Amino acid sequence: MEIKSVNRKTLSKQVIEEIVDLLLSGQLKSGDRLPSELELMEMFDVSRAVIREALTSLEAMGIVNRKTRHGTFFADKIGSKPFSMMLALSAGNLPSIIETRLSLELGFVTIAAEKISDEELEQLKQTIDAMSASTSDYTEIDKEFHKIIAHSASNPLLEGVIAPLLNLYDRTLEQIPNRSRDPKATIQQHIDIYEALKKRDPLEASAAMYRHLDYVRKKALLNFKKI
Repeated sequence: MEIKSVNRKTLSKQVIEEIVDLLLSGQLKSGDRLPSELELMEMFDVSRAVIREALTSLEAMGIVNRKTRHGTFFADKIGSKPFSMMLALSAGNLPSIIETRLSLELGFVTIAAEKISDEELEQLKQTIDAMSASTSDYTEIDKEFHKIIAHSASNPLLEGVIAPLLNLYDRTLEQIPNRSRDPKATIQQHIDIYEALKKRDPLEASAAMYRHLDYVRKKALLNFKKI
C-alpha cells in the first residue's frame, strides 16, 4: 500500500484523511483489516497517541470497528455511508461541523413537530428530567434528546446521519480545554423545544431549536478560538 508520511500539523486529522483515502483509492475495501497500530505509526511517522486519536474518531463515525485482540476493520457497509466519510474528512473543523448540525437539526425538529408521537414526547420529557437531576456530565443524555427528535421525524435517511454527526461533534469538543456548560440555560432551551413539539408547532419548534444551537455554537466557537 502506498501511504504518505504526514506533517506534524493537525496530525490526527491528516491520519484520518490518509486512512479514508485507503478506501477511496481502492487499496482497501469495506470489511478489510487495517494495519496494526505499530504499522500505522511507522507508515505515518507519528506517535501511538495520534494513531489512537484518529482511530477513535473514525470509530465514533462508524468508519471502522475495533475488535479486542483482533485489530481494527473498516465497517462492512462503509460504502453506503458517504455522509460518515465526509464527516471523517471534516474532523477537527468545528465551524463546519456546527453549521452542518444546525442545518440538519432545524429540519429534524420541523418535521418532528408534525410526526412526533405521545410516547416520543414522554421520552423527551424523561431526558430533560434526567438532565435536571444529573450532578455530573449529561452529554449522553443531551445526545439522546436530539436522537429522539431525529427518530420521531420518521425518516431513516435523516435518522442515519444524526448519530455520527453528534459523535463527531462531541469528540471535537473534547479537544477544547476548560469548556464550561450552563446547565440551567441548556435545560431551559430543551424545555422550550419540548413544549413547541408538544404543541405540534413547526415554526415555534424550529425557532426554539435555533436559539439552542446558536447558543451552543457561540459558546463552542468562543472556546475554540482560545486554543
